[in-house]
Amino acid sequence: MLTDLPLLERPAAAAQAGFDAVEFWWPFDSPVPGDREVDAFLRSVAEAGVRLTGLNFYAGNMAAGERGVLSSPSRSAGFRSSLDTAAGIARLTGCRGFNALYGLPEEGVSATARAGCAVENLAAAADAVAGLGGTVLIEPLSGLPGYPVRTAADGLAVVGQVRAAGRENAALLADFYHLAVNGEDIPSLITAHAAAFGHIQLADAPGRGAPGTGSLPLAEWTNAAVAAGYSGLISLEYKGTSTEAFTWLAQYRDAAPEQQP
Repeated sequence: MLTDLPLLERPAAAAQAGFDAVEFWWPFDSPVPGDREVDAFLRSVAEAGVRLTGLNFYAGNMAAGERGVLSSPSRSAGFRSSLDTAAGIARLTGCRGFNALYGLPEEGVSATARAGCAVENLAAAADAVAGLGGTVLIEPLSGLPGYPVRTAADGLAVVGQVRAAGRENAALLADFYHLAVNGEDIPSLITAHAAAFGHIQLADAPGRGAPGTGSLPLAEWTNAAVAAGYSGLISLEYKGTSTEAFTWLAQYRDAAPEQQP
């Protein structure tokens, strides 16, 4: 979202739109950014007056199409080297949600080896943020042929493997857009698992636009998730520029009852 703005201007844009919390993909080009880069990022969040509540772990070159490196043995060292930075940001901001993208298959590496590598790296990530109250989030993705984690069952299986390795701070990230595009039965998923979701993200389909631009009953699903026991944050992750990203919210805010003191 807000990709027409420089990254460090986006927290202020979110604040101007009325939000008090933001989340980011890994906001640096490398797994181990310099102190000045980290300080500039932290300053942009603090000066905007918003909370950082979600952060992707280092996931490779997202702009070039990479979607995670934790299942790639050749990239494990880079992933592990980023964990201190992620934990440091969490310590300074109170961030508690950390999305760990599984990664596309590495050529020449068996599925068994990739899965073992992923669990080892996820366990390390869980250890890095456990003492800060952090949760490692596993997100099924759409639109990526060959991506190993596409369904809720795929994601829950990975969560189960991490917990079997002795780390309890792992959970499913339910992005309703990705799951719906991949054919998931969202109402059944909510009924069975919403209380254990680690996080929810929203975008409409088709098109991955703002709520109301597609055909997904996002309000119905989010209400159902809360009714089924979900108590976490619900975030927006759709395609939208700074001039149009939040225009859809006006009708909902106008219709909402005034909050009582």
